[in-house]
Amino acid sequence: MTNKPAIEEGKPALATERLNPKNDYLFRRLFGEEAGKHLLISLLNAVLGRSGSQRIADVVIIGETQLGGEWIGDKEVVLDILCKTDRGDTINVEMQIRRFPVMEKRSLYYAAQMMVGAIHRGESYADLKRVIGINILDHRYLPLVKYHSTFHLYEDEEKTCLLTDALELHYIECPKFQEAAFHIDDPLHRWLRFLEQDVTPEQLQELMEVDEMIREAEDRLNQLASDEVTRRLYEMREKALHDRATWLEDAMNEGMEQGIKRGIEQGIEQGIEQGIEQGIEQGIERGVEQTAIRMLARGFTADDIAEATGMDLQRIESLRRSRG
Repeated sequence: MTNKPAIEEGKPALATERLNPKNDYLFRRLFGEEAGKHLLISLLNAVLGRSGSQRIADVVIIGETQLGGEWIGDKEVVLDILCKTDRGDTINVEMQIRRFPVMEKRSLYYAAQMMVGAIHRGESYADLKRVIGINILDHRYLPLVKYHSTFHLYEDEEKTCLLTDALELHYIECPKFQEAAFHIDDPLHRWLRFLEQDVTPEQLQELMEVDEMIREAEDRLNQLASDEVTRRLYEMREKALHDRATWLEDAMNEGMEQGIKRGIEQGIEQGIEQGIEQGIEQGIERGVEQTAIRMLARGFTADDIAEATGMDLQRIESLRRSRG
């Protein structure tokens, strides 16, 4: 999409083609490097609702690395941002384009790993700092209307009794945000609108006039877009994600087609209408299984297969073992 807002004096020049900030590689470059650290701090304060003396003042980005083509082309690589705040909290931020069937267990597992690393041998449990997982999802996931959901450890019946605030998980569902009323005075609203690739020139100009951090983020986005290597890796990542979606669809269609065909043939052999109907039903089941088998042969993960087929992870693992 091409955005060409009017450029006022003192405003950053906008790129002819605005790249998609939700591309997880570009998101990592925007917020997960030292040059974008102040943008990350602003985003974190917006998500966590921190203001005044509670604001995060500084972060240390953990594991910042240069991402080459050998990583970007891997459709399975996870490009999250791990950091530690000036208050000692550990935060993991993930821009999630792809859909995982058990996202809540996945993010809980990541948080548990962070918690293990948050305390060292010989330290008191009282020294355990907060672990926060932030998942920005470019799809719907939770059975809730609101776009931003936060989870803590509460007692089952006494919902106001918080066991500990040491664990905090956030899920932000972008499609739900796009349906909600927009409030320019809400910092999180401003950041989520900035992340939309199809933000209009007028909307973008308004964001930059209200929020200096958004203006700097757009300026950094343009700088990254003008870098030939960055743009090439961005396009590689886009292609890898597109290829994955295409392979999922092809494997599903091929497996279902073969399974249904076999089911119909079996029903015709039985020679009765009921047999044909039963054969089709059995064929659909076979199609799901054939899809899983083909995806295993192509190297897809169990999560990928569960996402495409709806099949239970244990069943997928059983098929993997049976293939040797």
